[in-house]
Amino acid sequence: MPNIHRKRNKSLGLPELIAIALGGMIGGGIFSVLGISVSMIGVYTPIAFIVGGVLALLAAYSYVKLALYYRDEGATYSFYKKTFPKSKFAASVVGWWVTFGYISTLALYSYTFASYAISGFEFANSEIARKAVAGFIILLFTLVNVWSVKGMGKIEDIMVYTKLVILIIISFVLINNSNTTIPTIIQNHEDMQISSVLIVASLTFVAYEGFQLVINAVNEMENPRLNIPRAIYSSIVITTLVYAVIAIGAIMAIPFENIIQNQEYALASGAGEVLGNIGAELVIIGALLATSSAISGTLFGASRLMSVIANDGYFPKFLTKRENNIPVYSIVTMALLTFCLILSGNLVVILEFGSVTFLLVSLLMAYANFKIRSVTNSSLIVTLISVFGLISGTLAILFYESSTDIEQIYYIGGLYMLLTFFAWVFTYRSN
Repeated sequence: MPNIHRKRNKSLGLPELIAIALGGMIGGGIFSVLGISVSMIGVYTPIAFIVGGVLALLAAYSYVKLALYYRDEGATYSFYKKTFPKSKFAASVVGWWVTFGYISTLALYSYTFASYAISGFEFANSEIARKAVAGFIILLFTLVNVWSVKGMGKIEDIMVYTKLVILIIISFVLINNSNTTIPTIIQNHEDMQISSVLIVASLTFVAYEGFQLVINAVNEMENPRLNIPRAIYSSIVITTLVYAVIAIGAIMAIPFENIIQNQEYALASGAGEVLGNIGAELVIIGALLATSSAISGTLFGASRLMSVIANDGYFPKFLTKRENNIPVYSIVTMALLTFCLILSGNLVVILEFGSVTFLLVSLLMAYANFKIRSVTNSSLIVTLISVFGLISGTLAILFYESSTDIEQIYYIGGLYMLLTFFAWVFTYRSN
């Protein structure tokens, strides 16, 4: 049965919910994955972003249906647990996987923030400086989230909608300063391979994962039945359009070799050469706002998920403690684990772990929705298309990694094994 919550003051309206979703998506998104995408498929990068948006919409369909039925801030984890109540170990595994998926995205956003923040200095390529700045920004937004839900929502509004204006300005300025056209670039480029576009769309799927964060705020939002689908679908469409337009501007105005060489801060480096210092500074401001809002929104939603899982005994019990309904201990713990991942990983590994994780858990949500489609009033055809699309995306990443860098699969597989082991330990202790 759906979860009934007592009434409380609602702090988040539709603008704040869209801001949280956009903050979670347009943060790691275009700034983190543009260079990687261009290095793999060049001029066809905008198409990959559109395909990624379609995958996200397919994944979102089941999330929305389950969210409206269960009304639970535990989102992915709670939906699986309630749909399959006898599968305690599986629910624990889902909880551990999705939580660390969010931690990987926090690491991705923080790493990208740091790359842009120091891009204008002589030590721009210093890993020590980059990781130190990444740690600082995580600390800052940990304090913001601990401070106030309403305060976080208003700050998120300002950052997200300001960055959207900046990103739109950047994209059109780049297009206006280009010396070529898309057809000309295509003529000088290899023919498009559908498999390559799907691989890139799948590898960069983490750039769309932020829409789930809306569901984590169900206890603090106004009118969930209307606002959950409105916020999720509109934010995915807006994100896809922004990604595609910026990618078009970048590939028209910035030489591919510059984008590829400076993957961590490709837009700032390229805009600096095309538009001068003002252009580079505008991109940097946009990147800092984008990644900041992504960090804040992800930390907000994922910490509530962690608290719910801990309440069921699958994480340490102290993570359930709240002050003024804010899961302070979960927020701080996520921040510490994020910094540990920043210290141990690199951009590509973090990106791929996050993408694989969210493809897998989205597939599980599609399966859960398929199982109870009669009570969620879901379309059988749309649900099956979602399952097929998400399976295809997951297989595309595994195929790519197995043929290019098998060590990455070992690293990611080892991380999944470790998380599964801890899930088993806590499941055993909770019985």
